[in-house]
Amino acid sequence: MPHLTATLFDPVHVGSIALANRIVMAPLTRNRAPGAVPTALMAEYYTQRASAGLLISEATAISQQGQGYSDVPGLYAEEQVEGWKPVTHSVHAAGGKIFCQLWHVGRVSHTSLQPHGAQPVAPSAVVAKTKTVLINDGVPTFTDTSEPRALQAYELPDIVHTYAAAARNAVQTAGFDGVEIHAANGYLLDQFLKAGSNQRRDDFGGSIENRARFVLEVVRAVTDAVGAPRVGIRLSPVTPSNDAFDPDPQPLFDYLVRELAAFNLAYVHIVEGATGGPRELPDRPFDYTGLRRAYRAAGGKGAWMVNNGLDKALAEQVVKEGADLVAFGRPFIANPDLVERLRRGSAFNEGDRSTYYGGGAKGYTDYPTLGKR
Repeated sequence: MPHLTATLFDPVHVGSIALANRIVMAPLTRNRAPGAVPTALMAEYYTQRASAGLLISEATAISQQGQGYSDVPGLYAEEQVEGWKPVTHSVHAAGGKIFCQLWHVGRVSHTSLQPHGAQPVAPSAVVAKTKTVLINDGVPTFTDTSEPRALQAYELPDIVHTYAAAARNAVQTAGFDGVEIHAANGYLLDQFLKAGSNQRRDDFGGSIENRARFVLEVVRAVTDAVGAPRVGIRLSPVTPSNDAFDPDPQPLFDYLVRELAAFNLAYVHIVEGATGGPRELPDRPFDYTGLRRAYRAAGGKGAWMVNNGLDKALAEQVVKEGADLVAFGRPFIANPDLVERLRRGSAFNEGDRSTYYGGGAKGYTDYPTLGKR
């Protein structure tokens, strides 16, 4: 239903968690976790942005097999879990809430990042026409992804179990308020959903129901592990990111959100259009209002989060039209006080793209806030 009198700054509940406002910091890969272990600098970075109603962490690998980029954090080793504790503690001390985005990149990886130099895994042995980021001697380099191998059906339950284990690590040990299942942007779960990357002929390929099966098994396992009110999911129906493509996404995602409605999730996070690009893709039309209606008609009560290319005016518009939450990505990189800038209508700092991936404090924790130059 429309929220005709709603504003970006209204408090709102998401699952079992009270948020101070409707503004969400979207997950942003920054490649500043050497050895996949979170650092004190990351704690400072997230705490600076804790005025957002909800922070969603950078994508965090559930296993070494799930790693696809250099210096991104994980949640599968004890030192990684311990490394996240100061982050969540500091965010909570600042009054913020933070979910961890759970990630398996699938075929968007490189053999140098995989256990024993193995091939990356995927639904099918189809190379992703995209690049990953490798960091050598502190220098990030965009590198072609490696040829993947197709997962055998008997391997899938173990990956499902690994998602659940990472969720428990996040919520029960590391102190996150919840987790977001990353099923977007051409990574493993999205690869199973979309026909361009899923050419399987077993129970996990072919029909819409089969291609959605693996995602739904992961959702079931994660909600069983930490409770559905602490679980969100991210979807990107038409983004071309990482060579993601489906020739008929509307019925696929309408089916998926109807199935998700039964899980009582905290939220459904939708990337509208091309991730980090245009919101409208003429060659990939999609009815996002219809998608939300399909979810609600099936009984879905989770918060509906809209993401991609939002400014203040558009964010206010989508909230009035029925979105419960609005996610901002890149603006949060250069504007740790983005909530206050939106409140005042102040200009945004410009981000330094040369420091987006890898490095130290420069371009990470040194952006000025209002009144500080």
